[in-house]
Amino acid sequence: MKRTVPLMIAATTGFVLIVSYFIPYTESWGEDAMTWFNILAAIAFILGGGNLLRMQLQKISDRRPGWGYAAVTLAAFVITLFFGLFKIGVQPTAAFPTNAWAAPYDREGSALWWCVEYLYRPLASTMFALLAFYIASAAFRAFRAKNTEATILLVTAFIVLLGRTYIAGIVREWLPEGLQSLSFDNMTNYIMSVFNLAGMRAITIGIALGVASTSLKVLLGVDRSYLGAGDE
Repeated sequence: MKRTVPLMIAATTGFVLIVSYFIPYTESWGEDAMTWFNILAAIAFILGGGNLLRMQLQKISDRRPGWGYAAVTLAAFVITLFFGLFKIGVQPTAAFPTNAWAAPYDREGSALWWCVEYLYRPLASTMFALLAFYIASAAFRAFRAKNTEATILLVTAFIVLLGRTYIAGIVREWLPEGLQSLSFDNMTNYIMSVFNLAGMRAITIGIALGVASTSLKVLLGVDRSYLGAGDE
């Protein structure tokens, strides 16, 4: 029963959503299913938060390697949750000037808004900025002209790189009017709108076919990996 019932629930819900998408008469079925999905997602968030607390507290208690990071994670989670649940620093709205609780929890000026704007976003920007160095090192290894394919990749990357910079406009002004179509920015636009778009469409079609096949395997009970590693 531990595996049969979840399989039946997943298959029934999946087929209901498929039917409600293609048959207008059953559209309300999909809306009801999504309502139940939102309820289960809310429960999953609570379970996930409890599991996060348990794992981080256990790591801190055992003094395992990296327990200091676990303490920072735990403190950030508790403080953010406290700010959001109790709407710390939230200012009243014009519709309810005497009741700050009626305002959104992430209203500008609130403690949670401050954490997002001045802590989370700078940290996220820093992480993305660090990725530039990894991308540069990976590009240096990948763009070595060892064969014909690597040479084409190197030349294309060089054109696109220059086409996205200020140099492209300068080069276009230097070229004669009849050859301005060969400027870096024009060639970049052509590469992105023709070759890159064709490749992205092929990848998207492949992803769609993979999603469809995997979904059918889940709905028909062939793929049971989401049930865990228990006995069949």
